[in-house]
Amino acid sequence: MKLASLKQGRDGKLVVVSKDLSKYVGAGDIAPTMQAALDDWENTEPKLVALYDALQNGDVEGSDFNPCECDAPLPRSYHWVDGSAYVTHVELVRKARGAELPPSFWEDPLVYMGASDAFIGPCDDIEAGSEEWGIDLEAEVAVITDDVPAGTKGEDAKKHIKLVSILNDVSLRNLIPAELGKQFGFYQSKPWTAFAPVFATPDELGDAWDGAKVHLPLHAILNGEKIGSPNAGIDMTFDFAELIEHCAKSRSLVAGTVIGSGTVSNKGSHDGSCCLAEVRCLETIADGKPTTPFMSFGDRVEIDMFDADGNTIFGRIDQKVVPFNEA
Repeated sequence: MKLASLKQGRDGKLVVVSKDLSKYVGAGDIAPTMQAALDDWENTEPKLVALYDALQNGDVEGSDFNPCECDAPLPRSYHWVDGSAYVTHVELVRKARGAELPPSFWEDPLVYMGASDAFIGPCDDIEAGSEEWGIDLEAEVAVITDDVPAGTKGEDAKKHIKLVSILNDVSLRNLIPAELGKQFGFYQSKPWTAFAPVFATPDELGDAWDGAKVHLPLHAILNGEKIGSPNAGIDMTFDFAELIEHCAKSRSLVAGTVIGSGTVSNKGSHDGSCCLAEVRCLETIADGKPTTPFMSFGDRVEIDMFDADGNTIFGRIDQKVVPFNEA
């Protein structure tokens, strides 16, 4: 099943979307918003699946689906946790600045709570006040949970993953050092996060979903040139079940909690990178300094993931970088 939220107010209008992302039908009789559906998932899921099947079979008439009419599938969330599950990426960044990676990084996940008061849609602009802020994309995978009891562990954590998607977690790289230097970040360096047009239930991924990881390349494109397509299932040190267990160690997680993987990265970056910071680190290691700039106003970012037949699964994130006053 695939779900989206058309732009309407702050929380969007929930719709069911066909597998090929060509048609949609409103789901308001089941749940008016994505959050409402997740709050009562045990009851809403079978009804939404039935509507999805009816749309697929042509039993209900759908309208043409336009990703640029979409908000983020969950336009705002009570809880947004972003991780750094690809420790090879963290190791590379530290190596570029001559710093050792603490052994604990391989044993205990890194996470932070991000801004979830507003997520943005797949075609919404990336707004920034200055190019000097070091505007960077970060292509990630995310899962969305139902209510997770405190102390949930291992296999039980997998049962709470209800939806999957991809996202662009924009980072303002040149604002990060000062924030982390205060031992109290991130805040200014993490603007709003953009999501693909749809959330999909894990079964839509077929064999590419193993219960806690997505085993498919994530494609990151800048101004028409691919910068990378690392496989999201490779070198993920902490899978989503482990991230959920970590986050639920001392408190429960509410329905609609979004957990990001962090920048997808493969050791050695043979298939390229999902953020410019990693590209610049590789250049620094090889040549002593970076040559690739961060993004500029007017740049276009595209992020996508495809199934074995080459079809987009979640729809494409397609954004332009603009200054605040042009948004």
